[in-house]
Amino acid sequence: MDHLSRRKLLSLGAALGLAGVANPVPAWASTGAAAGTAATTGPEWIWDDLADPLMARMLTGGHVPAINTAWASWVDNNDPLPSGLPAEFSAYLGRVNRLPSWADPAKLARAADFNRRRDTYLFMLYGLGSGIMSTVIPREAKSVYWSAGGADMQDRAAKTFTFGYDLSELKAFEPTGQFVVTANKTRVVHAAVRHLLPQSPHWRAVADETVPISAADILVTFHSLGTFVYRKLLDWRIPFPAADQEAFLHSWQVAIHLLGVPDEHIPQTWAEAERQAARVLTPILTPSTEGIALAEELLGLTAQVDLGVTRGFLNEFVRYVLSDEVGDWLGLRRDYAAAALVRTAWPAFILFREGLSPIMPGTFYMFDQFVRALAMLFLNKGGSGKTTPITIPTGNRAG
Repeated sequence: MDHLSRRKLLSLGAALGLAGVANPVPAWASTGAAAGTAATTGPEWIWDDLADPLMARMLTGGHVPAINTAWASWVDNNDPLPSGLPAEFSAYLGRVNRLPSWADPAKLARAADFNRRRDTYLFMLYGLGSGIMSTVIPREAKSVYWSAGGADMQDRAAKTFTFGYDLSELKAFEPTGQFVVTANKTRVVHAAVRHLLPQSPHWRAVADETVPISAADILVTFHSLGTFVYRKLLDWRIPFPAADQEAFLHSWQVAIHLLGVPDEHIPQTWAEAERQAARVLTPILTPSTEGIALAEELLGLTAQVDLGVTRGFLNEFVRYVLSDEVGDWLGLRRDYAAAALVRTAWPAFILFREGLSPIMPGTFYMFDQFVRALAMLFLNKGGSGKTTPITIPTGNRAG
């Protein structure tokens, strides 16, 4: 797979994953001594003390259109901060636009190489696994649906591509990469949504929180991304050396930090992450009106790709990676012929790709071309091979 295709492919995972992130080790999900910590210290009571008040002032002051214009050319990590920004906003970016002191360049480089080597699996898991799982995480589904981006899911997918797109690059965290800038733009967008979404009567009518995207919400979303993918790669018996596992986690740890999650809530091991996911992700999965609509929109977008891949195939792959229960919640129609294909051809595809079988399955090119074409569809609606702009919203979805 060529470099450009790989970038586009990995972007789609983040796009369908709806820009999720992190996972913690906090009191809110712990057992033992930490469990007795006061509730107000947990990440469900943490938002972003730096970015949130700043973006409230930028929005109420009418500065966002100028910021969106000014930072359009701010792309690479070594780009100077753009001119034309409000002084207060520029000062904020100057403060946060850097890697944490504990970031390990060797691990980040290995994680990028791991992403390159495992691109197809990551795409399918992020895209048709994590992405659809996000629609049965009620808080996430409702926030996505009623925010401005929820009204145009293809556009939203194209824009949120950028997070995974840049994270997966070989030099993502280096000066010529783009991920540090991407993460800081995403953090600002989260802060804007925290200010805007509580003004939506539609969101308030269905939400069980007063302010969206708490650190806990971000951490839960990470489990639907990183922790889910980690476990599936092991379950599928794809070679996953300990050094790759550690590097993959480290890249997420740095990403979480850049999004404003306090370091004390970032998991230190995958075992820690899996224990927490069992407590804070699995029990909350359930359908919602908004989530069902989002899942249908996301899966329906693939109708624009005509490679002989049917909607039944997509429905059954979702069931394969998530469960029939989730498929039933979302009303995904059964296609038993496609189910048999997925359950036999996908394991054979993995064996051949990993050199564990000399027999190339007849479906090999179908899977390979499907991944490429769907990625092209989402990356800026097929119109860009470089960067998908991230813009700050100024409103919510209309009723």
